[in-house]
Amino acid sequence: MAISDIPEYAHLTDADVEALGAELDQIRADIEADRGARDARYIRNTIMFQRTLEVSGRALTFGARDRRLWWAGATALGVAKIVENMELGHNVMHGQWDWMNDPEVHSTSWEWDNTGPSAHWKHTHNYIHHKYTNVLGMDADVGYGLLRVTRDQRWKPFNLGNIAYNTLLALGFQYGVAVQHLELGKKRRTPEAKEQFHRDLRDVGIKIGRQAGKDYIAYPALVGAVTRSRTGARKAFTANLMANVIRNVWTNAVIFCGHFPDGAEKFTKQDVDSETRGEWYLRQMLGSANFRSGPVLGFMSGNLSYQIEHHIFPDLPSNRLPEIAVRVQALCAKYDIPYTTGSFPVQYAKSWRTIAKLSLPNKYLSGTVDDAPETASEQRFKTSSDVRLVSTVDPTTGRRKGLKTAIVGLKDRQARRPSPSRA
Repeated sequence: MAISDIPEYAHLTDADVEALGAELDQIRADIEADRGARDARYIRNTIMFQRTLEVSGRALTFGARDRRLWWAGATALGVAKIVENMELGHNVMHGQWDWMNDPEVHSTSWEWDNTGPSAHWKHTHNYIHHKYTNVLGMDADVGYGLLRVTRDQRWKPFNLGNIAYNTLLALGFQYGVAVQHLELGKKRRTPEAKEQFHRDLRDVGIKIGRQAGKDYIAYPALVGAVTRSRTGARKAFTANLMANVIRNVWTNAVIFCGHFPDGAEKFTKQDVDSETRGEWYLRQMLGSANFRSGPVLGFMSGNLSYQIEHHIFPDLPSNRLPEIAVRVQALCAKYDIPYTTGSFPVQYAKSWRTIAKLSLPNKYLSGTVDDAPETASEQRFKTSSDVRLVSTVDPTTGRRKGLKTAIVGLKDRQARRPSPSRA
């Protein structure tokens, strides 16, 4: 089963969790008090850079009959779409810049370059996903209703296609975003629910039509008219298609690195029934994963290389996440909580490994539903149901020995056991 008692899994008492929450609240207060001109300058420079890059990419597609210009235009436009979706759209719609009171970068007015309507995304992502992060049966981002990503999800023959499904999802990720809010498999029994579904479906259809019209009709037609060439129009069409694929694949990779590597834990529904603010913070810390990045990779990921910090403070400016990360890591060390991170290629590879492994039934896998790289619960540490997991203090060093120490000790014990015959 997934984690059913978050403080116990973390080896923390209620007082510990309350103290951790207070320290995270202080980080929030410090950043909010310090927001100002440099943050405003950052977002305005980002908008200017993105728009310049988009105009350049579209201009290059006028020469797309030349292969070099085709690739240059598609790449520039793809990068512009990445920046617009991740460092701008995603973060603006989280309300990270609402404090500026600028309508251009306000969460209520931004409509992003994506087939998913902003209003839909703000509900499924800002509210559902961030409130119920990795809670089974409540957070649709746990596999997106398509992929099996934890052993807590019952295996079905459908899951044999896990790898193929994620390949298709990556290539057309913006369409996955568009339909997620529709909850296509959900039964709607009341007339009101059916009417709402049809309104949402119409909104998605309109947004897809606008995006397709812009990228695949209007701009290729303009290129064809200016160059007086059907070939030019066709090349512009394929360059726009490639730009969207570049954006989709990159977005899929960044998001999966933050949610599906080893160490990004899953939780049961009872976790949130009486969850305190500190317990919510703790769940975000345990349920998210980072990947190491410098300024360029951080920018290109919308600073979601700091997914842990983003999940703790989703409405704080993204450019502040690197400095927040330093303080969060210090808290993790203080409370002996794992800080899940790794290189971008490693984290992405772990996500694909999980997707590949869980295409198979549990009987073909090593590990258990309580103790596997992608699935864990407090039961992995317990030898008796009567003993509650809590941290201890090393009398020699004075350091807390909690969850991180318990994980290392468990791995050491497992390494000394004979290897199982199953893969």
